[in-house]
Amino acid sequence: MAPWALLSPGVLVRTGHTVLTWGITLVLFLHDTDKSADELLATHSHSWNQHLQAFAQPGTHFPTSNCTPTPPTPVLPGPASLCSPASPELRQWEEQGELLLPLTFLLLVLGSLLLYLAVSLMDPGYVNVQPQPQEELKEEQTAMVPPAIPLRRCRYCLVLQPLRARHCRECRRCVRRYDHHCPWMENCVGERNHPLFVVYLALQLVVLLWGLYLAWSGLRFFQPWGLWLRSSGLLFATFLLLSLFSLVASLLLVSHLYLVASNTTTWEFISSHRIAYLRQRPSNPFDRGLTRNLAHFFCGWPSGSWETLWAEEEEEGSSPAV
Repeated sequence: MAPWALLSPGVLVRTGHTVLTWGITLVLFLHDTDKSADELLATHSHSWNQHLQAFAQPGTHFPTSNCTPTPPTPVLPGPASLCSPASPELRQWEEQGELLLPLTFLLLVLGSLLLYLAVSLMDPGYVNVQPQPQEELKEEQTAMVPPAIPLRRCRYCLVLQPLRARHCRECRRCVRRYDHHCPWMENCVGERNHPLFVVYLALQLVVLLWGLYLAWSGLRFFQPWGLWLRSSGLLFATFLLLSLFSLVASLLLVSHLYLVASNTTTWEFISSHRIAYLRQRPSNPFDRGLTRNLAHFFCGWPSGSWETLWAEEEEEGSSPAV
């Protein structure tokens, strides 16, 4: 492999995702706000105590008159120490020896990362440029395709595209049941990896929401601005980043669950007016109801080509009502 292949977009994106995932996890595990806050508060209290002691020294002259000597003022902790920030929940669990929840969180992070790599690296359902003999369309299968919707040949890779396939310019391949090209995955989402993509979104959202709660548990805002920024600035930045990722993951998961429930894809939903097999029909010809749509998407049941489903829908639509 050439050295410059390590700088390809796919390698950089996957490496960035991995580093960001474990970086945020380390912040949640290792950010000890109690220790840093105590050091800062000790410095703050020491400076304040020096001022109090100077005020209480005998022989100190003040511009006011008729001042009576006062006894030395007891040294008290600064008011900021009463608002010392607490450690994040993960840190508290570690200190208390409760390892079940931290290990569960780590396993969820590892699982989401492995799912990300699986979806990113697997074949999304590429259409073979040189089809195998068993993959060639039989005459009866070709005859079942409506004459108004002929199988089109891709103008880029010159393969005969099955129904619902589309050419991806980034991957330079035709993908079966094309949904979209994900830049964060640096891979297409298609017929083979779309179910894993939805599972990944669900698991990733669980990890993000849990991490969001853990980051929030370590934040305390009743402190002087400079003191708070030095003790909790990194944790607050992590909280903002997790909030953004949680919002994006939530929107993606909800939209894809809706598409799966109606047996459509992102490309078909956005570009239905430009797709020949959709613009001639008032409704989605592949929708078989919620239960059958979910069963076919996650389990591959009932099996069959999209051309067969289209032909069945065409026959049902053209049969006279009794």
